[in-house]
Amino acid sequence: MRKWVALASAALGLGGLAALLAWRGPRLPPGTERTIARIRAGPVTGVVNGKSGYAQSGAVRIWYESIPPAGVEKGVVLLNSSLGVGSLFWPPAFLRALSAAGYRVVRYDDRGTGASSWMTGWSRKHPYSLIDMANDAVAVLDELRIDRVHVLGLSLGGFVAQEVAIAYPERVHSLTLMSTSADPTDTSMPGPRAWPLIQSAIADLPLLRYRLLGGESNLVKELLAGLVAQGGDEPVDVEEWTRIVLYDLRERNGLNLRALLQHQVAVAVTRSRYPLLGMITAPTLVIHGNADAFLPIEHGHRLAAAIPSACGLWLDDAGHPFPYPDMTEVMTAITSHLDATDACVSGPAGQSSGSGQHNNT
Repeated sequence: MRKWVALASAALGLGGLAALLAWRGPRLPPGTERTIARIRAGPVTGVVNGKSGYAQSGAVRIWYESIPPAGVEKGVVLLNSSLGVGSLFWPPAFLRALSAAGYRVVRYDDRGTGASSWMTGWSRKHPYSLIDMANDAVAVLDELRIDRVHVLGLSLGGFVAQEVAIAYPERVHSLTLMSTSADPTDTSMPGPRAWPLIQSAIADLPLLRYRLLGGESNLVKELLAGLVAQGGDEPVDVEEWTRIVLYDLRERNGLNLRALLQHQVAVAVTRSRYPLLGMITAPTLVIHGNADAFLPIEHGHRLAAAIPSACGLWLDDAGHPFPYPDMTEVMTAITSHLDATDACVSGPAGQSSGSGQHNNT
């Protein structure tokens, strides 16, 4: 009997795998196959164009790139990436918009990702914390001899950005916090919304077929399909994203799955920042979507309320993934915030601005 149960289970498993491999995901842009094949055939260039190097943070090496502005430099923006993601995956259009606005952009790979140290000796008994990751960010500034920056963080990067602002207030010119929280483990705050996350997981199942099939072409398609499914204001640039994925695979060994766990543990072992947010003096812009199922918007509201003179930009129909659906509005808010330097720029409380609201909280 056990033999037949095992055979039936195996058959069901193989059938499910076959169905998954046959399940078509979002339609990729026309010409995707040709573009991928052309770029794969030669050396991958044009991904890292700024000054790149390594900063030493204790025993950890942190890779960085400093991208010059288009024109006269107004200031420097330090980008802090989301959980488990290397810095190459900031949308190129987002980097260009910051550069066009007159800002030097410094991006770096968190420990465990990209070309930074992959933390092979890590264990749950001896983890690193978000405070250690904030020190990594400051090590990059020290290496580049940058005294003050506009600090921008997305999701996990927002946690790190807050830690930088708390521990090194003299280094922070302004703070921009996107889709983030001061304590995602706080049980008094709404947790991840189960049903939207389940729906998202089901919608992402067709993308899994690309990873199961493996190989450079399929891993490029996995990312492209995700971007298409996410939607946005502009069509997906197949050429740019193909170069990024191939460069990451060939030069950096791609995604480090262990970093996902390490970063989650770093969040869990770091104390809540709520009692410390009153110490932040830098002008702060909090951006959050009201459809964020991973970190519900209540986290953004409480974060903005706890930081003196913070402003909030609340986005309708925007979830956790970045870029958001209406990036034109978001970029206008960010560059206005950076340009203001010592005061938040906002309309009257509750004033609608496109798909969101931008107001003092």
